[in-house]
Amino acid sequence: MQREDLVDLNAFLAVAEERSFTRAAARLGTSQSALSHTIRRLEARVGVRLLTRTTRNVAPTQAGERLLGTLRPALESIGSELTALAELRSRPAGTIRITTAEHAARTVIWPALERLLPDHPDIHVELSIDSSFTDIVAGRFDAGVRLGEALAKDMVAVRIGPDLRMAVVGAPAYFAAHPIPRTPQDLAEHNCINLRLLSSGALYAWELERDGREIRVRVEGQLAFDNIAMIVRAATAGFGLGFVMEDQVAAEIADGRLVRVLEDWCPAFAGYHLYFPSRRQPSAAFAVLVEALRYRPADGAR
Repeated sequence: MQREDLVDLNAFLAVAEERSFTRAAARLGTSQSALSHTIRRLEARVGVRLLTRTTRNVAPTQAGERLLGTLRPALESIGSELTALAELRSRPAGTIRITTAEHAARTVIWPALERLLPDHPDIHVELSIDSSFTDIVAGRFDAGVRLGEALAKDMVAVRIGPDLRMAVVGAPAYFAAHPIPRTPQDLAEHNCINLRLLSSGALYAWELERDGREIRVRVEGQLAFDNIAMIVRAATAGFGLGFVMEDQVAAEIADGRLVRVLEDWCPAFAGYHLYFPSRRQPSAAFAVLVEALRYRPADGAR
């Protein structure tokens, strides 16, 4: 393979991922005309069209998708190895991009960064706060954070937080006018505050469990939010029952602004995990960050 081949393949990867010659040219720091010439040269060399071009969109052809599937992991592997080689020096360095939900960022990642970064000034961390399940490969993230659930086979998962619990809560003023629910079925008689999932646009079904029996309850009420803080605020103001992480309402429960119900239907479940591709050659900076985030039960709650 000639040096020119690597340049052309990298150009194709940029256009295929950005779906735009304009954005790809900006990403590569070149002109659109030069980039178009590079792609035509590559297509002429392989003898097949790799990209379909319209006035509004650019997309890989079937041959292009096949090349993309091979090319992306190969270039990522080369890039990771170059990064690792560049970091064989006294101090770990580099930028690490992580996609995570706000709750994990606030309760797990930020406390670890507060401890880590003062001692590692050459490590830079970029957090993308996103509640949806982002494709970390397509999004060019180094890692993502999810709850302890099944991940793709080519992913490595490292536990970074303790077990978590959900809590069903309502204000004393609400319960002064409504009976306390004793079973999940009782929720049908209550004004519940819904959560709109940004990832799918659907309303979240409350997941309750006791003695191995799992129930998903689709609740109804006057309010729905895509923000947990607003659910807590509305519940505290007496507008209905909320279903949130236990730690998100710990202060309100402790001082009596919220009352917890159905606690026996809210068992603990596996907490947050950092995940990343198994083929990834970890840089020194990434390895340091993973160790800083790694959950150790002896550390206690984070």
